[in-house]
Amino acid sequence: MSAISIPKAKTALFNYSPYWAECFGTASFLPMSRAEMDTLGWDSCDVIIVTGDAYVDHPSFGMAIIGRLLEAQGFRVGIIAQPDWTDKKSFEVLGKPNLFYGVAAGNMDSMINRYTADRKARSDDAYTAGGKAGSRPDRSSLVYSQRCKEAFPEVPVVLGGIEASLRRIAHYDYWQDKIRRSILLDATADILLYGNAERAIVEVAHRLARGEEIDTITDIRGTAFIRRDTPADWMEIDSTRIDRPGQIDKIINPYVNTQELDACEIEKRNNPLSGVKLNDQGEQVVNILPHPKLDKSKTVIRLPSFEKVRSDAVLYAHASRVLHLETNPGNARPLVQRHEDIDVWLNAPPIPLSTEEMDYVFGLPFARIPHPAYNGAKIPAYDMIRFSVNIMRGCFGGCTFCSITEHEGRIIQNRSKESILREVEEIRDKVPGFTGVISDLGGPTANMYRLACKTREIEAACRKPSCVYPGICENLNTDHSELTQLYRETRALPGVKKVLVASGLRYDLAIKDPEYVRELVTHHVGGYLKIAPEHTEEATLSKMMKPGIGSYNTFKEMFERFTKEAGKEQYLIPYFIAAHPGTRDEDMLNLALWLKTNGFRADQVQAFYPSPMATATAMYYSGKNPLRKVSYKSDGVETPKTPEQRKLHKSFLRYHDPLNWPLLREALKKMGRSDMIGSGEHQLIPKDQPTGSASSYNAPRRKNSGTAHAKRTKAGNILTQHTGLPPRDDGSSRKGAGKAKPSKRR
Repeated sequence: MSAISIPKAKTALFNYSPYWAECFGTASFLPMSRAEMDTLGWDSCDVIIVTGDAYVDHPSFGMAIIGRLLEAQGFRVGIIAQPDWTDKKSFEVLGKPNLFYGVAAGNMDSMINRYTADRKARSDDAYTAGGKAGSRPDRSSLVYSQRCKEAFPEVPVVLGGIEASLRRIAHYDYWQDKIRRSILLDATADILLYGNAERAIVEVAHRLARGEEIDTITDIRGTAFIRRDTPADWMEIDSTRIDRPGQIDKIINPYVNTQELDACEIEKRNNPLSGVKLNDQGEQVVNILPHPKLDKSKTVIRLPSFEKVRSDAVLYAHASRVLHLETNPGNARPLVQRHEDIDVWLNAPPIPLSTEEMDYVFGLPFARIPHPAYNGAKIPAYDMIRFSVNIMRGCFGGCTFCSITEHEGRIIQNRSKESILREVEEIRDKVPGFTGVISDLGGPTANMYRLACKTREIEAACRKPSCVYPGICENLNTDHSELTQLYRETRALPGVKKVLVASGLRYDLAIKDPEYVRELVTHHVGGYLKIAPEHTEEATLSKMMKPGIGSYNTFKEMFERFTKEAGKEQYLIPYFIAAHPGTRDEDMLNLALWLKTNGFRADQVQAFYPSPMATATAMYYSGKNPLRKVSYKSDGVETPKTPEQRKLHKSFLRYHDPLNWPLLREALKKMGRSDMIGSGEHQLIPKDQPTGSASSYNAPRRKNSGTAHAKRTKAGNILTQHTGLPPRDDGSSRKGAGKAKPSKRR
């Protein structure tokens, strides 16, 4: 087989010929009013970005990244932030855009932003000035797109951001408890850009500027659009034939367990028309079709239609499985899904940005502060990230409850060390209130910087959903030395007193490099380090694609040893998820007992949140496990769905709260575990309810337990869909975890 690798972009982001409006130069802020446009000498905007967030000109905010990038391409870009969605005039304030409206809900999915995991309305919004809720509608990108079409029907609408990205095909909507069709149709948008869309948005802008019609732009990776039918020169593959959800047949299945296959075998299995059939041992047994080679550039996989997945949960799980296994830009093929009489077509995922392109994007002239229109009002999300630096994108963890991989991809996109150091210096010199502390040097995960597959050929051919589950892939480079060196050089910069690492840490990767752990623990922990074991029980962890608790124990031992060597007092903060698919009541009981044994008391608790497109959401809805071949006869996934069971699972995480004891006593009796009720060392809750104020009562601890609880930390109070991160330009955020108070064990 000839060498394969992830294709390169035809044109780098910084190699486009600028549009004529570059003569206007750089704006101190992208304009939000006609008065600002007049000051800049603009008679109109070429592009108007509509966003559900307050406008913060910082590279952690999507509207700023896309706006500044298009400005650098020579376009005049205006911002309409948090418009009145009930009035189309709010979408006309900057006039008619010459090229298109760019619409996004904001850094977070608007439904997750507005509602808790229990579907209750939130009282705050971290992305709004003053932190008040109510400044955006449900399904914001859909509503904004419709209003743009009402304002100027002839102007193309380009839909993007994480909300659109995760709703690009028929998807389960937790808030309505039903399957909704692709947001592209409901939003009446002209094209949808999914993932981090720098490449796509730049190409769309330049092609529209050259006079191309929006409905003819159908060849850009990372885009979705509407078609009436598959073009005649394309070959369709029915997804139910290559990964049959019914009885298993003899057709080659390209989605078998790829963990045991090398790149050549994977490539053969990925090509159902290769003329090669492999048995379960990977041996060639017979030629099945005469085609010597399949033209991947003209092959599309047809998913079951919206109508079919809406009425058949098994087909929904199958479609989710196929989509997730077609996400590697090195081998992914386009997907198409019928909605009544039209098709929603998804081109292959975008090509990851090179280091040079990442440096270009993060080196754009951001003001790094909110727009002056907010008159200094606090924007909580900005306050959290204004002194932080994003060093990379992507995640190869593949956690099923997380949408980072679906949105950003699993291939890590790194900035250069020089670019990162320049940004730290810019924060030091430009950002008001800087005291010498960098609050975070991280990304979707803290420690995947410069980690990648050992060969580009295997990377391009692999379809594994995770590089670290069920164990760390032997082809993954786990050397953290470049990250360690980055830490050292960053904290050595003049004016920098402390560099913290607040992003979520993959401790199973970290323990492969003890020198990194020593460096992290000695110099970059601000008293507390958050990590996310998520659960202790294998039945649940296998549905999450998370490592066993043994990796946590190994890391904990290293953390405590290096903390002691450094002469510091530091604590681990573990996060846990209640009511995740695959979790039984017994699993939560065992987790609660582990928490009590280890002296942890969960501070913030939240149940699993079924976000669109996540693999765990497909489990939640269908009762099937898309991590394996889905069939009508395959084993189901036990999922806590009722409000009562979800509340019970949250109560197990807060076993120490007397307000939960009546519910836990009743549940333990029904489970036949009355032996867990009592004040013994190995029992969970006492037999009697305290008198007086239950909320202020402290449950008795074991004598001589040697535990002392640290003071409550404010870190992580704004939790963002699963990174444990401050909000970033990818729109991803972490919701759905319980944070345990750390204990000091002597």
